[in-house]
Amino acid sequence: MPKFTEVRDFPYSKDQMYKMVADVDAYPEFLPWCQGVRTYKHTGGSLQADLVIGFKMFRERFTSHVTFTDDRIEVDYIKGPLKYLHNHWQFIENKDGGCHVDFLVDFEFKNKIFEKMIGGFFTEAVSHMIGAFEKRADELYGG
Repeated sequence: MPKFTEVRDFPYSKDQMYKMVADVDAYPEFLPWCQGVRTYKHTGGSLQADLVIGFKMFRERFTSHVTFTDDRIEVDYIKGPLKYLHNHWQFIENKDGGCHVDFLVDFEFKNKIFEKMIGGFFTEAVSHMIGAFEKRADELYGG
């Protein structure tokens, strides 16, 4: 069960960073391995999302429930190739106008073969994904 946490400071505002992460429909434009997305069941502060993730021979669809609160985005697994997945982003405004971002992802595959294949690659993949969000923020907000 891989678990990864990352804490970073960005020169962009809490609102800018939150808006970028909350734009799930844009993920295929910049996230590595995200081949498609469909969002639906949009309600007050949540939605459901199907993401198609592909890498080499691996291609899977994940369905998640995404909840939006003032300074946090929570992602909880509904169905797909995992036993469970929990992901959160927390956004804290810095005194200088920038934003402190706390990221966590924790999951376990149902299939132990996938677990072994992805296990060694997991930290690198998540770090690469965080880098893609950072690059996207620079593109959108001018860093």
